[in-house]
Amino acid sequence: MTGLLIALRILLGVTSLLLTLLILLHKGRGGGLSDMFGGGISNTMTSSGVAERNLNRITVILGLVWIITIVILGLASTYGWA
Repeated sequence: MTGLLIALRILLGVTSLLLTLLILLHKGRGGGLSDMFGGGISNTMTSSGVAERNLNRITVILGLVWIITIVILGLASTYGWA
């Protein structure tokens, strides 16, 4: 059981890093911090709709894996499965 928990902790770390990177890759919606980091300039260089949709799908799936991993680790901590 401890091997599974170690694997889940590693999965949580990897998904956290990947989720952060994927969120930063998203196109800014205008205003706010995205313009401060050059988001306003990218209006002329828009990405294709397919690439943006795929990025959205991957981000949502990775977010769900991240949430499920946190819930399982929380249950393991609560019920002492370690």
